[in-house]
Amino acid sequence: MISFGLDARVFVSTLPIDFRKGVHGLVALVAEGLKGNPYCGDIFVFRSKRRDRLKILVFDGTGMILATKWLEEGGFAWPPVKDGVMRVGATQLAMLVEGLSEWSRVVPRVVKRPTIVA
Repeated sequence: MISFGLDARVFVSTLPIDFRKGVHGLVALVAEGLKGNPYCGDIFVFRSKRRDRLKILVFDGTGMILATKWLEEGGFAWPPVKDGVMRVGATQLAMLVEGLSEWSRVVPRVVKRPTIVA
């Protein structure tokens, strides 16, 4: 089973990528193009030029995971193509991977962490 930490952040690249890129190419893209750290445990989602494919890249502490999903029918509901990256929540990621178009309308709940009183 693949699991992610509760504090994992999810970033969606808004520009389509060359879908021939493998792990090493996407690691370089995260480091150079997105100015991120591919080994920090954050989840990076990439789109293809075709709306029916996505790739997910994440380092789980022991190795790099690259997952690919192709929809048999229809396409993913991607944000408008522009240069950059957008941050989404875990629920939004799950909805995106399921191919649900409403994922971009879901607003993550703000979690207030309790303060420690000494």
